[in-house]
Amino acid sequence: MNEYLKETNMLNFGAAELSDLIDIRSWRQLDEFHKIGAVYGFVQNEILFGYNANDTLTATEVLSDGIGQCNTKATLLMALLRGVGIPCRLRGLEVSKDFQRGATSGIITALAPDCIIHTWAEVYYGGEWLALEGVIADKKYLNALKARYSDAAGKFMRYAVATKNLSELSVDWNGKATFVQSEAVVHDYGVFHSPDEFFAGHSQKFCKVKQFLYSHIGRRMMTKNVARVRNGK
Repeated sequence: MNEYLKETNMLNFGAAELSDLIDIRSWRQLDEFHKIGAVYGFVQNEILFGYNANDTLTATEVLSDGIGQCNTKATLLMALLRGVGIPCRLRGLEVSKDFQRGATSGIITALAPDCIIHTWAEVYYGGEWLALEGVIADKKYLNALKARYSDAAGKFMRYAVATKNLSELSVDWNGKATFVQSEAVVHDYGVFHSPDEFFAGHSQKFCKVKQFLYSHIGRRMMTKNVARVRNGK
C-alpha cells in the first residue's frame, strides 16, 4: 500500500496550499469513511466542473484553477486522499467524444479526436478498490441537468454525462463506487500508481495546432456552456 500513498510531482500534497487546506478542514481527525467523503465532497462541489488548459496540471494548479474535468479532478482528489493517509490509484481509459455534445459546440466537436483520454481515481476502502468517477460533476450542475431533462429515458449521453439513467444517477459518496461518464468508455488501459505514471505514456491525440486552439479557445467555450447549464440557462 505504500506505493499508493506516495507524493509525486503531480500529487504534490506536501505543498503548503494542500497541507494548509487539509489542516483548516480538520480532515486528518476524521475516520476513514468520513475522510474519503469530506475530500470527495470538496473536489466534487468546491472545484466546479469545467475544462482546464491541459491534463497534466499538478494538484495545486487544479486547486488554483478552481475548476476541473475528469483528469484534473482525479489528480486533486488523489493528492488530498493521500495527504490524509488514504491509499488511492489511477485508472486510465478512453471514452468516445459523443457524450460531450452540449458541453461542446460544432467546431470543437469537429476538432476533437474520436476517442479522448479519460481517468478516474480509485480508493482502497473496505478491502476493495472503488472508482470515484462521480467526483467530476458538481451536484449543482448535475441537478440542473436533471431538471432540464426530467423526461429523459434510457441511456443519457450528453453534456459530459454518460449514464444508463439520468434521473436515477447518484454521485454521492456512500462507501460504494460512483460513476458519471462510465457509459462512454471504449478502452481500459488498466491501473497506475499515479497520474504522473499514466500521462508519461498517454496523451490526448491532438496535433499542436488543435492543442493550442483547445487550450486557448475551445475549453473556455466548453466551460461557459457548462456554467450556463449550472445556472439554469
